Amino acid sequence: MGAVTLRDVAAESGVSPATVSIVLNSAPLARYIPQQTKSRIERAAKKLGYRPNVVARSLRSKRNHTVGVVLFDITDPFCTLVIRGIESALYQAGYVPILTDAHNERARFERCLEMMLDRRVEALIVIANWLFVDVNLIADLEKRNIPTAIIGRELQTDSVSSVLVDNEIGAAMALEHLYKLGHRKIAFIRGPKVLGDSSSRWRGIRSFARANHLEIDPGLVVELPGSLDPKSAYENGHRLTEELLRRKHRFTALMAFDDMTALGAMRALEKAGIKVPDHCSVIGFDDVVPGAVSAPPLTTVRQPMEAMGAAAVSLVMEGISAAVEQNSFPARHQKMAPELVVRESTRRRP
Repeated sequence: MGAVTLRDVAAESGVSPATVSIVLNSAPLARYIPQQTKSRIERAAKKLGYRPNVVARSLRSKRNHTVGVVLFDITDPFCTLVIRGIESALYQAGYVPILTDAHNERARFERCLEMMLDRRVEALIVIANWLFVDVNLIADLEKRNIPTAIIGRELQTDSVSSVLVDNEIGAAMALEHLYKLGHRKIAFIRGPKVLGDSSSRWRGIRSFARANHLEIDPGLVVELPGSLDPKSAYENGHRLTEELLRRKHRFTALMAFDDMTALGAMRALEKAGIKVPDHCSVIGFDDVVPGAVSAPPLTTVRQPMEAMGAAAVSLVMEGISAAVEQNSFPARHQKMAPELVVRESTRRRP
């Protein structure tokens, strides 16, 4: 048996196909049709199992209720919860995401954008990271004239919205936690220069240190390389912690740029016979799933990743509504509050 059509519903309810179309598509003329007739049509449609042809409807209205979602690397734990937040919010709004993975490659990222636009998505959400080092990419998005929100990158633009955690406050929060536990000799694994979060987190660290007369020993500061592979954070955290240990500068706590780096650092400390947290406290940033199940579970600063995804959806939905009504919609830039999550990898200075 083929799909139920408007003609089938019309025959069942005893009205014309045009009347059925007006009622089931909630067209403006529907207000002139008696409620009794509307109810008869709706009962007939339900009885026959009629489902509207979404493709045909989108062609008529030039709207398809899809939002393009481009992420930098689907294997990165950061992306997982952000995607969950995006998908849940789009589901509530009656929209469907079209998901593409840029694999941290600029050429692939640009091709993903082209494919989204070819499919006439109504908005774009980009989970950004390394890809947005080049300001030309942002300028290119600005030309697209489609509601767009970037997650994880701080922007100063009037046409592309952004959502990110307040990295400066979060980093200060992490250092304050170690400071209140009595740690003064603290090692730092900074983020890579190519990543926007790195400078803002280091700014938060420096600000807290100055305000509390805490000396940062340059010999206890190392920096992640500008690798395009998020999975390298664990290996680099391990390698850089070994480098810190070789320098023979004593430290009782280590603050890592992110959780995966912190997990690599804990592994290096363990191999060196330094027990976490008995001999050295370790704190990360992000609150990705592996940190909660590590041994010991990792103290970290939580990014509200699901909420960030939902916030990006809210921004592009406002943009879509403005576009439908042919109104202008200036970009909005939203910073989300971080949260300290204390687990078992930190304790009072021995």
